[in-house]
Amino acid sequence: MPRFAANLSLLYPELPFMDRFEAAARDGFEAVEYLFPYAFDPAEIAARLRANGLQQVLFNAPPGGTDAAAIDAAWAAGWRGTACVPGREAEFRAGVELALRWAGALDCPRIHCMAGLLAESPSSRGEISAARSVYVSNLRWAAAQAAKAGCDILIEPINPRDMPRFFLNRQDDAHAIVQEVGAPNLQVQMDLYHCQIVEGDVAAKLRHYLPTGRVGHLQIAGVPERHEPDVGELNYAYLFDVIDEVAAQCGWSGWVGCEYRPRLGSVLGGTSRGLGWRPRAA
Repeated sequence: MPRFAANLSLLYPELPFMDRFEAAARDGFEAVEYLFPYAFDPAEIAARLRANGLQQVLFNAPPGGTDAAAIDAAWAAGWRGTACVPGREAEFRAGVELALRWAGALDCPRIHCMAGLLAESPSSRGEISAARSVYVSNLRWAAAQAAKAGCDILIEPINPRDMPRFFLNRQDDAHAIVQEVGAPNLQVQMDLYHCQIVEGDVAAKLRHYLPTGRVGHLQIAGVPERHEPDVGELNYAYLFDVIDEVAAQCGWSGWVGCEYRPRLGSVLGGTSRGLGWRPRAA
């Protein structure tokens, strides 16, 4: 059975964020991830992790902005990262530096740097090429800084239906970027929900990419509604067996983030009641 991490931005939505750590531990999770921690006190989050025996395995660098208020405003305004955005290199670097300080406080080994959005209607291939050039340069810098802190930088292909104009959509493109940058601590965050929507053939892609050593983290959700893994068109029981099989062969030992929206929404206990997919998948 893969090792599952609860995504506290989506799971337990009926509870205040700080109370979700205890709820996740009570449901048997040993690790957590979430989008952004910057609106909270890092010492308090670290205390919740320790008190509940949880590992922090992933969070995102800022989507924009360099302090808590600006980061919240950037997300609300639709910013989805600055890594590929020409002219915002200084903001990207400041965001990575902030994320690395948080990673140190939370003993978190991975930071996801969202690529960002292309212009509404790129007028030429040159604009796309310029975005890619900025992206590669920014990631090379971020990986070097993260290496000094013993941290990995992750990039994630995201489907354009949920996030129109997002720069990175495909697994092969993400792996090409990682190979071009050439930093051992730059890896791919492979979300099987996004992969199914954009490309399909998920089991074959797991068998192809996990052995490369370039996949640092997996995430799951049912397709298409993004509910529990046992709801929708993907056979996750089979995919979990594939992950176990390939991991045993190649030594992959990453976490699988549960980044889905509970189908019961904010009903008290709804997340816990929806966890029946775990034993069925064992």
